[in-house]
Amino acid sequence: MSQISHTINTLNLFTLCTRYTLLWLCVTQFVCGSGAEGETNNVIQKDAEFDVTYNDTVTSENQTIYAFNHTVSRNKTEGVRVFVDVLSQGFESPILFVVRQKQAVVSFQVPLILRGLYQRKYPYSHVGRTLCQPPTRAASETQYFFVDVSTLSSLGTNYQLRVSRVESFTLQTDKKFSFTASPSQPQYFKYVFPDGVDTVIVKVNSEMTFPCSVMSIQDIQCPVYDLDNNVAFIGMYQTMTKKGAITVQRKDFPSNSFYVVVVVKTEDEACGGPLRFYPLRPDELIDAGNRSKFIDVIVTPAINSEVYVMGMLFCLGIFLSFYLLTLLMTCLENKRTLSSEAITDSATSTDNNYGYQSLDSVGRSRQESLSSVEEDDYDTLDDITSDKNIVRTKKFLCVSDLSRKDKRILSKKYQIYFWNIATIAVFYALPVVQLVITYQTVVNVTGNQDICFYNFLCAHPLGALSAFNNILSNLGYVLLGLLFLLIVLKRDIVHNRALVRNDLNALECGIPKHFGLYYAMGTALMMEGLLSACYHVCPNYTNFQFDTSFMYMIAGLCMLKLYQKRHPDINASAYTAYACLAGVIFFSVLGVVFGKGNTVFWIIFSVIHILSTMLLSTQLYYMGRWRLDAGILRRIVYVIYTDCIRQCSGPMYIDRMVLLVMGNIVNWSLAAYGLIERPNDFASYLLAIAICNLLLYFAFYIIMKLRSGERIQCLALVCILFTAVVWGFALYFFFQGLSTWQKTPAESREHNRDCILLSFFDDHDIWHFLSSIAMFGSFLVLLTMDDDLDTVQRDKILAF
Repeated sequence: MSQISHTINTLNLFTLCTRYTLLWLCVTQFVCGSGAEGETNNVIQKDAEFDVTYNDTVTSENQTIYAFNHTVSRNKTEGVRVFVDVLSQGFESPILFVVRQKQAVVSFQVPLILRGLYQRKYPYSHVGRTLCQPPTRAASETQYFFVDVSTLSSLGTNYQLRVSRVESFTLQTDKKFSFTASPSQPQYFKYVFPDGVDTVIVKVNSEMTFPCSVMSIQDIQCPVYDLDNNVAFIGMYQTMTKKGAITVQRKDFPSNSFYVVVVVKTEDEACGGPLRFYPLRPDELIDAGNRSKFIDVIVTPAINSEVYVMGMLFCLGIFLSFYLLTLLMTCLENKRTLSSEAITDSATSTDNNYGYQSLDSVGRSRQESLSSVEEDDYDTLDDITSDKNIVRTKKFLCVSDLSRKDKRILSKKYQIYFWNIATIAVFYALPVVQLVITYQTVVNVTGNQDICFYNFLCAHPLGALSAFNNILSNLGYVLLGLLFLLIVLKRDIVHNRALVRNDLNALECGIPKHFGLYYAMGTALMMEGLLSACYHVCPNYTNFQFDTSFMYMIAGLCMLKLYQKRHPDINASAYTAYACLAGVIFFSVLGVVFGKGNTVFWIIFSVIHILSTMLLSTQLYYMGRWRLDAGILRRIVYVIYTDCIRQCSGPMYIDRMVLLVMGNIVNWSLAAYGLIERPNDFASYLLAIAICNLLLYFAFYIIMKLRSGERIQCLALVCILFTAVVWGFALYFFFQGLSTWQKTPAESREHNRDCILLSFFDDHDIWHFLSSIAMFGSFLVLLTMDDDLDTVQRDKILAF
């Protein structure tokens, strides 16, 4: 086997040598063999030295070879840099420079022609290239390389050649290194992992926004791809203006070292710069001007495994503490409930000894005496108790007027909300997970870090994931959503037990208990965490809708729950509600794809927004007694004539009218803002509309609750204050804006900042923590805000 291996190695070496020989012969034949028959081409070889400037002239009749040698040490890394200046403008017949090394051949022409967008051509007469250094196994070794100069021009072309050593070729850990680069003079330097360091962050900074540049991380091999037209061939790379950062792991580089390559692009469009003028002719050369850029690079160790563990324990500890607090409060509440039930049982048995009626008989008598329709208000007709159009025209409605339907039917109706959103979640999440896995795979395979908009200064990889911390911080949505489901389940069980024992408060008092929407809200919060984590696998403008879709769901479900509290009989069905939310998400997708700068789209959306607001307002004002049919226009005209023109009477339902007028003002203002400003982030604009409507309705609910003489219990008040404070801090961290897909990837990196919590989490991670807690608190507010009515008869609770 050893003999076979030796033979194979010998054949590989022979093949490699043959390839380089043929390449050299082809170049020589192409450059020197094109003269007329009978002419002789002179080949001049010179022994050259470092740091000496050679001024010479080359024509098609002569070729110059400069021979260099230098000693390479295994313990010291030095770079070699070749500088070339062409003193005459010979664009039609440029000079060809070929550098032959031990394991590589580098060739380039001067003037160097670099192409930009739409194949525009930029010539550069001054070129500087760094030669890759082949590794050596010996303690020291003398290596030779040759610089061949040739041209096809019959006229003499003057040039200058200088070869220098790059003393500071190896980057040091935590030590800033500065240099200047340009499109024709790229730079790269070597970094070797020190012992005990497995992951580092390469940070590149510049005070200059433009020219646009590219930072690349490449393995130690020849050739090094250090031009604008080939820097994206291998390794990891990203465009940058002022900032750039790439996390590099030792496991990805077998040699325990890598090159940091910085290339200045010929144009600035990739970084959001202005588009230069078009050339007048296809072959016209454009003066690129001065595109030199002063750059600093520093390599710092990344976090170790202990920081990962601390970050995960911190994340789990925060949210599991809510489970412990909930368990403690549940135990205290159960203890208090058991004590009150014991007192009640004792009182009941005493009442029975003295001849009082039993609870069942009292319940029946009270239920028979209850009537949501007063005889003073209506004639005593048989259909008063059954005709909803008569009941709902009362000037002051009570909850009992709008909770006439059978409780079992309503419970099944609202349970559909939960089952529908669970079905939606499964079918929505599966393709999302598949898509983001594909995105992450493309990033890892191609090395193109412009695909995803991370905060690269605080993006900690784990396995195939590029920013594990942004994914981990979404755990709160899932855990707190599950906790909310458990709290709702506990209340559901307690309420069902009360119904079984015919508890009067459960049967006749308080807001009717329907838990289907609460289950849907908890599920939506969990799905928000899952889809937000999917979005942060690879954040960009095409998948931002994944992060916002269930935010629309949450806002819509919260508004439906607020309305259901006082209007359980006339609330929207699950099918209608989810169909409307599907329409919102549909417009969100259209806005992302077509909304940017599209006047027609914004006009259509604004008209639909305003019409939808008006239709919903009419539906709410008339308590579901208004119908959309062929006679709608006639009825509208009749109402305007009778109520506004003929007698100028005020609105019959003042409170509802105030809410709906304010709602229309807010929505029309948002529609006008969108039509005028046309924000690029349409998904966030749509979410802002939903949140504004939710906050408006919630404020109206609280005001009307206090105005009706109701009170807010201590637990609900604590939840409201706590949630308001947490939302304030959460929004502060949200608006820090560490990255933005509304700009180019290079411009987005200008907003990148270092971690601020445990060296693991950034501002956006803290937003995830606080917003998940704030949403959980908001849900608790909706769950507990009407607990003060649990002992109040429903015909005494106003509907508003």
